[in-house]
Amino acid sequence: MKASGNCYECLQKLANQAAELATNDERAKARALSESLEILRDDFSMDCVSIVVATKIHDAVKKITGNPDPYREMKDKEIAVARELSKQIKVEPGNFQSCLKFAALGNTIDFFRSLDIIQQDMKEPVNFVIDDSKHFEAKIKHARRILYLADNAGEMFFDLPLVRWMRRRASVAYVVKSAPVQDDITVEDIKRAGLEDALGEILATGTATPGIDFSQAAAEFKREFNTADLVFAKGMGYYESLSELVVEGKVFYCLRAKCQPVADALKVPLNSYVAVLR
Repeated sequence: MKASGNCYECLQKLANQAAELATNDERAKARALSESLEILRDDFSMDCVSIVVATKIHDAVKKITGNPDPYREMKDKEIAVARELSKQIKVEPGNFQSCLKFAALGNTIDFFRSLDIIQQDMKEPVNFVIDDSKHFEAKIKHARRILYLADNAGEMFFDLPLVRWMRRRASVAYVVKSAPVQDDITVEDIKRAGLEDALGEILATGTATPGIDFSQAAAEFKREFNTADLVFAKGMGYYESLSELVVEGKVFYCLRAKCQPVADALKVPLNSYVAVLR
């Protein structure tokens, strides 16, 4: 998915947020923000994929502030809140649709949105505006290998029932980022939550990018992606990056369209849930 005019403003907001979270040193903060905005001015175009620019901004902020994980405190709060919220919502572990909607509900979590708003949104039912879930469920019956591309750290509690459901039918790798970026999930986050055994096989992308930038991805991840029968891609970052690939009918996008460019690309209203097989 190529960037739109709205993406520029969002990336500006990202630069401010990342610099603010990374350090209390006002000089370092100002330097990080200045360099981030320069990257945005130089690299942004309507032909780019916005996650590539976002990655450069995050890398600059980390380098200048010396903080490898600016979103650490935010992620810890997110994980704590998500753990409790996931306990309050009923899910039928043996029912694919129930597990899928539970996983999608977790995608209301977003680093630009307050936890109070997220908690309120989670009280609303999940209704997919685009729903290819039955087609995907049918494909799972014939799949041997599935990659589950995880999104935000707090979502792991909402992913778990669906991962378990899939794993009873195929070999499943839960895919996380190799190093911190935004509030995306890493192995460290899974360890902090105590879900290593529950989530089973974990595979790292080899990157610290929102979504996936294949130019930076590890060889093992690229091999797994190419040979997997199905790919379950959670969240907007993966839609923004993977929708640029040739459509093969093996990538299933599960997300809430929380920004206008993604909603427009999917041709759905803002904040719609979608379950799209492409």
